[in-house]
Amino acid sequence: MYTRRKSKEVKIGNTVIGGSNPIAVQSMLNTPAHDADACVEQALRLEKAGCEIIRTAVPDTDCVKTVYKLKENLKIPVVADIHFDYKIALECAEAGADKIRINPGNIGSDDRVKLVADKCRQKNIPIRIGVNSGSLEKDILKKYGSPTAAALAESAMYHAGLLEKFDFDNIVISLKSSDVFRSYEAYSIISEKCNYPLHIGITEAGTERMGIIKSSAGLGALLISGIGDTIRISLTADPEKEIDAAYDLLKALNLRTRGIKFISCPTCGRTKIDLIKIASQAEERLKNCDKDITVAVMGCIVNGPGEAKEADIGIAGGDGNGLIFKKGEILRKVPEDRLIDELVYEIENTNFDE
Repeated sequence: MYTRRKSKEVKIGNTVIGGSNPIAVQSMLNTPAHDADACVEQALRLEKAGCEIIRTAVPDTDCVKTVYKLKENLKIPVVADIHFDYKIALECAEAGADKIRINPGNIGSDDRVKLVADKCRQKNIPIRIGVNSGSLEKDILKKYGSPTAAALAESAMYHAGLLEKFDFDNIVISLKSSDVFRSYEAYSIISEKCNYPLHIGITEAGTERMGIIKSSAGLGALLISGIGDTIRISLTADPEKEIDAAYDLLKALNLRTRGIKFISCPTCGRTKIDLIKIASQAEERLKNCDKDITVAVMGCIVNGPGEAKEADIGIAGGDGNGLIFKKGEILRKVPEDRLIDELVYEIENTNFDE
């Protein structure tokens, strides 16, 4: 039985993560950080695609102008990703960043940590601590001998402790590795050590195909275990692909609804229609449909109204033709070349809430 980890709520701009709030989908801009116009253009595309939290790299103070411009043009929260320089964090807070991603242990003295904590508290800006296998402190790495899951968790708690020392607990944590098992174990450990919301992801997951597979394996296991409050599927690809993949994963686990959920059979020797082509056409024709329904695309009568009877609507192939069915009840037989048109017509003209 699915039971979600009880995490505290953290407000990021107009979005709240943690608690019982929906698992938020986010991505990161890959346009040059100094090119504010290009960053805004890509961010608007991602917002339209369904991105709920957007992150931008801020490698130097000149890039703070990009944060200003993103805030002027976007409705979704903007996260400023900063490494080492506490002054950039302070400037991004002034620029209106909705969250700061920085590791307190990497910015120097306690005085600097306090300055960032105080500024973020003043403006009600959360801080995300982001630990990965390549960022571990030397003493922790020496203690564990390698970037183990326990080492990642200890590093995250160390950084959180630096903020807590200054009464700052508006924190989000991420522990990322390119190794699926290590990531899963690290998040499992940290989930028992604190109640901060967790940003989950597999870092350096790879190109679109392999990145989606690795992310689905690791993040799917975490989500099934009730772990995860916001998610990014990191791909060496167009960031819009990350958004689609994240929603597809959440839909597959019934954790978010976003339009149609498709089920289709893998085909076999009984199939007498071009099911692979038809299934792809169905997904393409209905990709913008926002109805929360399940659509079945099945190859034959055996796998049609029977096995897919819980689908809201579907098609099942015959010999050059097919059946349209709703909730397992056959509506009519139509020629193969009309199956998609008839399916789309029924979906567009049916109130599935009745």
